[in-house]
Amino acid sequence: MPLPGWLGRFNRTVTNRVTGRFAGRLPGFAILTHTGRRSGRRYRTPVNLFRSRDAYVIALTYGRDRDWVRNVMAAGRCDVETRGAVLHLEHPHIVTDVSASLVPVPIRPILKAARVTEFMELKVARHRAP
Repeated sequence: MPLPGWLGRFNRTVTNRVTGRFAGRLPGFAILTHTGRRSGRRYRTPVNLFRSRDAYVIALTYGRDRDWVRNVMAAGRCDVETRGAVLHLEHPHIVTDVSASLVPVPIRPILKAARVTEFMELKVARHRAP
């Protein structure tokens, strides 16, 4: 079960504005840029991003029913700024991983305590689409 919706709304309004200032530079964090499905507007959302095998993984701490998740799934791609570099990612899919084996070992207990079991996996884009 993901974190409660009220906490997500608080984080979007307050916490994301603070973390957005450094999330693109710190390990384990990223700024995800996506386009609204209906509005066409560009959004920037701080996320937890981890490298896993040949993909990147984002912990869905508030579950799959968030607008940014729906936007990325609908577009089939997004950009992330992490550690000062921009990555173009594509082919998102959602996986359930109760053991949190897709993320680094030190992060697993935190996600397990928060009951996070869903993750978005994305591949690095071979060619950037317009």
